[in-house]
Amino acid sequence: MPSRNPTSWMWAQACDLLEQAERMHRQFFRLTASEGTQAVWEPPVDVFEDEHDIVVVVALPGVPAERVEVAIESGMLIVRADSGVPFDSSGCAIRRLEIPYGYFERRIQLPDARLEAGTREFVDGCLIVRLRRTG
Repeated sequence: MPSRNPTSWMWAQACDLLEQAERMHRQFFRLTASEGTQAVWEPPVDVFEDEHDIVVVVALPGVPAERVEVAIESGMLIVRADSGVPFDSSGCAIRRLEIPYGYFERRIQLPDARLEAGTREFVDGCLIVRLRRTG
């Protein structure tokens, strides 16, 4: 049963709005602290885990598979690429721009476990990376 206390209700609403804003911030443009700092967007990610595998699903609509680089460094799965507008947009006026384009890099912290590369596939605009537990 929801609380009838207005202060509790307002606090819950404020926390929900902050969480939504943080998700949107991660999903779209932000600055990174890398050499030659540049605008970067972060695609949304889902991570699934069982006793044998860790499966990472990265939403990359419109990003060609051959442009995506996947690496494991220091306990992190790193997915990076440079996505472009899928047609010749020169001379076009921008009326709405909601899909992020340009260089992106997403770093996903992996569990502290021994992992080996498994499969990598693109399904319906999503990169699916499967990592197998070893030992």
